[in-house]
Amino acid sequence: MLAPNSLPEFAIEVSGLKKTYAGQGKAPPKVALHGIDLKIRRGSIFGLLGPNGAGKSTLINILAGLVRKSDGSAKIWSYDIDHSRREASAALGVVPQELSFDAFFTPRETCDIQAGFYGVPPEERRTDEILEALGLGDKKDAYVRMLSGGMKRRLLVAKALVHQPPVLILDEPTAGVDVELRRQLWDYVRVLNERGVTIILTTHYLEEAQEMCDTIAIINHGRVIASESKDELLARLDYRKLRIAAHNVDLISAPTLLGLGAVIAKDGRIEIDFRSSEHSFEEMLERVKSAGIDVNDISIIEPDLEDVFVHLTAAP
Repeated sequence: MLAPNSLPEFAIEVSGLKKTYAGQGKAPPKVALHGIDLKIRRGSIFGLLGPNGAGKSTLINILAGLVRKSDGSAKIWSYDIDHSRREASAALGVVPQELSFDAFFTPRETCDIQAGFYGVPPEERRTDEILEALGLGDKKDAYVRMLSGGMKRRLLVAKALVHQPPVLILDEPTAGVDVELRRQLWDYVRVLNERGVTIILTTHYLEEAQEMCDTIAIINHGRVIASESKDELLARLDYRKLRIAAHNVDLISAPTLLGLGAVIAKDGRIEIDFRSSEHSFEEMLERVKSAGIDVNDISIIEPDLEDVFVHLTAAP
């Protein structure tokens, strides 16, 4: 591994990465990645989002050495995946979507075997510490087949961490996991990140990505259509919504509402959409008061990551 004084600026660097799968039978070849360019800064919690079939899994599998790229280059912790495959693999831990274990091993045995694959000497292994941190300490000597689905998913995380990689990919880590286990997992992910581990997260739970990630890339049809900080991404949608509860809502005329560009929602509240680049909240509130609306309560709704995601992936 690199010396501390030569840590790379980017944990992952991908340039012009392409992948075309050969056609099966009469089916034509399928292009999965159209020249992906992506840089993931060291120490970040990076969200890799996209619809099903967008190319996320292909990209992850190329980095993990499970799929051969068709063209382009990729580096993990500054190690080229072609010229320094062993070092690149040692720098990466991957938590896959699929649950795959030998049912007759215990969690402790599973992790020790995985550590052996990476050449970690017995005296340097942190199996019990990792299992304890992931809430599996009391199950470390039980057979894996006895674990619940959520526990098995946490065991996948433990397996990915046995060689202490500086980069960790979490591929849909909370699928099928209950709320409490999900919270425990994210708490541990934050601890890992605070220790310097770069986290790459793929998830269909966009509220998780919005809460956890500082930087987000969106892939669609094998192309990166956005890659920027979370705040920059959320700022792409230039609209806000005022929701107003008014004492005199039944007395407000249609011309008044039309003049404000407002509608009355099903719950009786007045809703006004406006562009934040054109109007401030204070200006909109003054317009509401000038229209004779007797405000009882007011809130402002800003676009979230799901709004941005739908907007970008729905674009032609």
